[in-house]
Amino acid sequence: MKKIFGLLLRLFSGFFTCALGIVFMLNSNLGAGPWDVFHQGLSNHTFLTIGQASIIVGFIVIGTTTLFKLKIGVGTVLNMIFIGLFTDLIIFTELVPVCDSFLSGLIMIIIGMLLMSLGTYFYISCELGCGPRDGLMVVLTKITKRPVSTIRGAIEIGALIVGYLLGGYVGIGTFIIALGLGYCMKFIFKKFNLDVSLLNHRSIKETYTLAKVFIREYKHKSIENIET
Repeated sequence: MKKIFGLLLRLFSGFFTCALGIVFMLNSNLGAGPWDVFHQGLSNHTFLTIGQASIIVGFIVIGTTTLFKLKIGVGTVLNMIFIGLFTDLIIFTELVPVCDSFLSGLIMIIIGMLLMSLGTYFYISCELGCGPRDGLMVVLTKITKRPVSTIRGAIEIGALIVGYLLGGYVGIGTFIIALGLGYCMKFIFKKFNLDVSLLNHRSIKETYTLAKVFIREYKHKSIENIET
């Protein structure tokens, strides 16, 4: 049971940290990150909030990565829902201040990229399924054999172009994020000795089976403790 709760805590800590990083970058006032430019563009043309747009895009990206036989795990589904919800919650509560100068905005972008990378490490290392965008990163990394920084950068630039065409806000910070986020992830992953190509993510069925084993062992030990 401790293992299960430990994994869930790590998973949701990752989601919240990612959402916090997103809002830091948004509130830098130097331009949103590429994916958030895309989400802003969708929000401008629909009734969706930025968080809701993030959830919808997540489902679309997951539909694409399943074509490459990427396992859909519990973490994948929860990622699609909770990062978007946490993003809207942080924006609504005004937890992160909005910057009004270039220097403070630049610092917030750097903090945001590091938080995003750290949050990604937290939940992706649980091996409960990649998030939609990270799943795409993992799939392309395995297919192309290219570094994480290169693949992530290419994905970010692609999202940026589409988001810009939809009217999302692009600034100098957007390009910093597009070019720098991949290197931040590479730095964090290397710091914690994480090789994404070696991860073995569990599907929803595999996670359910493993959880039953943990619960059965917990009940068995509880009965033994009572009898003794």
